[in-house]
Amino acid sequence: MSKINRAWNSMGVLHPMVMAAYILVSSVTASNAVVSSVTASTAVVSSVTTSMAVNDSIGLSQYMIDGETLVSKNGLFELGFFRPGNSTKCYLGIWYKKMAMHAVVWVANRVNPINGFSGNLTMDNTGNLILKNNGSVVWSTASQREPRNPVAQLMDSGNLVIWNGGGAESNEILWQSFDYPTDTCLPGMKIGRNLQNGSDWRLTSWKSVDDPSPGNFSWGLALSDYPEFAIMNGTKKFSRIGPWNGLYFSGLPNLIADSNSGIIFIDVDNQNEIYYTSSSKNDSIISRVVINQTSKAYSRYVWVEKTHTWSVFESLPNDVCDNYNLCGAYGSCMTTAAQICRCLRGFRPKSPEAWNSSNWAQGCVHNEPLSCTGITESTDGFVKYTGLKLPDTERTRLIDTLDIGDCRALCLNNCSCTAYTNPDIRMGGVGCVMWFGDLFDIKLFQSGGQDLYIRMPASELDELQDSNNELQHRSKNNKVIIVSTVAAICGTFLLCVFVIYRFRRNSNEKSKIQEYMEGYVNDTDLPLFDLLTINIATNKFSLDNKIGQGGFGPVYKGKLEHGQEIAVKRLSHSSRQGMAEFITEVKLIAKLQHRNLVKLLGCCIQGEEKLLVYEYVVNGSLDTFIFDQAKSNLLDWPRRFLIIFGVARGLLYLHQDSRLRIIHRDLKASNILLDDKLNPKISDFGMARTFGGDQTEGNTNRVVGTYGYMAPEYAIDGLYSIKSDVFSFGILMMEIICGTKNRALCHANQTLNLIGYAWRLWKEEKALELIDSSIKESCVISEALRGIHVSLLCVQQYPEDRPTMASVILMLGSEIDLVEPKEPGFFPKRVSIEANSQLHQCEVSTNDELTVTSLDGR
Repeated sequence: MSKINRAWNSMGVLHPMVMAAYILVSSVTASNAVVSSVTASTAVVSSVTTSMAVNDSIGLSQYMIDGETLVSKNGLFELGFFRPGNSTKCYLGIWYKKMAMHAVVWVANRVNPINGFSGNLTMDNTGNLILKNNGSVVWSTASQREPRNPVAQLMDSGNLVIWNGGGAESNEILWQSFDYPTDTCLPGMKIGRNLQNGSDWRLTSWKSVDDPSPGNFSWGLALSDYPEFAIMNGTKKFSRIGPWNGLYFSGLPNLIADSNSGIIFIDVDNQNEIYYTSSSKNDSIISRVVINQTSKAYSRYVWVEKTHTWSVFESLPNDVCDNYNLCGAYGSCMTTAAQICRCLRGFRPKSPEAWNSSNWAQGCVHNEPLSCTGITESTDGFVKYTGLKLPDTERTRLIDTLDIGDCRALCLNNCSCTAYTNPDIRMGGVGCVMWFGDLFDIKLFQSGGQDLYIRMPASELDELQDSNNELQHRSKNNKVIIVSTVAAICGTFLLCVFVIYRFRRNSNEKSKIQEYMEGYVNDTDLPLFDLLTINIATNKFSLDNKIGQGGFGPVYKGKLEHGQEIAVKRLSHSSRQGMAEFITEVKLIAKLQHRNLVKLLGCCIQGEEKLLVYEYVVNGSLDTFIFDQAKSNLLDWPRRFLIIFGVARGLLYLHQDSRLRIIHRDLKASNILLDDKLNPKISDFGMARTFGGDQTEGNTNRVVGTYGYMAPEYAIDGLYSIKSDVFSFGILMMEIICGTKNRALCHANQTLNLIGYAWRLWKEEKALELIDSSIKESCVISEALRGIHVSLLCVQQYPEDRPTMASVILMLGSEIDLVEPKEPGFFPKRVSIEANSQLHQCEVSTNDELTVTSLDGR
């Protein structure tokens, strides 16, 4: 569906997700910058020094320090360093300059504050803004396009824009802060979803007035066929305003008649993006939308010049009926009623006792059951309900080419369809939207609201509504009903016989191994998914949904009914190894929580199926980026350094901060997943092992892992420890820096792997030749060399010489002197005559993609 709709509206909402990059990069040489500053704020900004400069931009090699600011052309907005509330921590942000209360509208480094007064903002030669604290990068922009005389300019809209070509005249944007809002939405911002790259434009609350880091509450678009806005408390819906119907949000019908706000509301929905935005009819009207952690509300503020204050124009939740799903399924909420929750006409409380005690969570059910079985013709019909906030649209289907009559017929012939209406109420109603399953979060209005046609059994149908149409519809299909009924009875009988047979067979075949595995799952309190749910989510494990294959078995992408995307690891039925891995993953990571570890959502043990359900990580594995010539350009040096740090933090958590020491034993590029912000997440814990608090190493007769990443003491003697993971991390770090797999390379008639080649260049003081050509322009040479140095320390021959992950993080993030590395634990590749006959001379592989699971340690 493609449409651009305009209406006078007081709701301006929009925003993408904030991406605050925690990157440690050395300082960039900078010269003079153009700056100004502001007086101390009486509201959010508590300490900013004063200056008379009024410049609005910063260019290449210019800088801005704490106490200096940029001011937009007409002096409406200001960018600089501030300290919120009573906090002593420093942030880079944008705030209103002319208002008596300098409300902050955007924060750059909200998750990584600066201590002291050492903040420094510069623009480097890649056209990116870099925020540093004592030489370490705490935030940066992420433009990957080639710059031509880039200039960062603070606009009078409150948008910080990096223009390509010298200024706004070029009309070419490299980066803009409007794409990364924090808790505030300004006119012109978008809120919704970029369907091409998956960016979620969303507002996220501050934790408190003293802490702008992301809180629990967010405001954004809940994506479905018929999308709508919702306030989220974590991952749960807190309040919603109903879908947009062409004139207003169905839950805010009063706003269509109110033009005092002077806000033009725009809805855009096409194949590239779906979002809502607003603009001001009159430049003198200054408004902003804020999601607030303390008030648990989404509020629109308008500046009142007379009183020099921000006035709340609209807020959500507005009343108790705006609390999500207060009245349960088929329950309607009305604030003016004696009892605010009541069942819709034709429904009764599911639990009368609970309902009378004002416990409405269980909702309502039909007075009489529906006749539709999915096999025979339905005798159901529809009753028109008026003045509603439409139900939650999570399970809907939108067809904008159908009229309301065709919509009714289509819904009637689908037994899962429970309601329908027009998604666009203009011009008498346009299009078709259908609901499937129970209807939740309905609100009744005394005036306004929207029509909804809800499925009802024939006994409940109003004689004045649709009765003639229903009779005609039934008479035309009497013959079909008789034939269908007979066929249905036979089919049902055969189906019952088959189900009974399968149930008895499965019960008899249930093994002790299955009971053993179920016991482990029950002990972890891990959610158990039903196999039917997983089948629906993955389209019955369709090949089109397959996204990977490992020794454990295939991995499929899926989507749950409420829209959450998942990755499902399916244990191969013939894999004895996979059963042990299944138990291991459930035991080890069910309760692990870290931003750099992939999250296990649950599992499924049903019949012969053993399934692990993970969060879906949208950008796949790291190896598909760094080893691909086209995609490697998407990972510049700052991003690669961020990935290295993320993996290091995840390993440190496993080795030191989790309840048990956890040794991953299979760390490699293909087991590092990248989310929508390219943040790394360590995955695949099927080969991991745990240690007690005082235990430091172990021994195994079953060596598992991947050639090219295994430490020598582990591959040869079966000895593993946290230093085994450090070795694998060193290999991984070298691959990230070099963009090359740790496989055999042909140099000077010798066959060496990447580490052997790197060691030789290091000894010859030619380490710069190792750096991936695709990152040389964005690379900070001193950091890359330091990374190579630390990598070589990690892959030293003897475990006692290797650093811990805590030391690795310290060495990468500081300027401390490093010891000279000793010879790494690599071996020149010896290739048999038979192997040489099969492989090209300069493409000898060390099989670093092969997962080894059956070697005997000596």
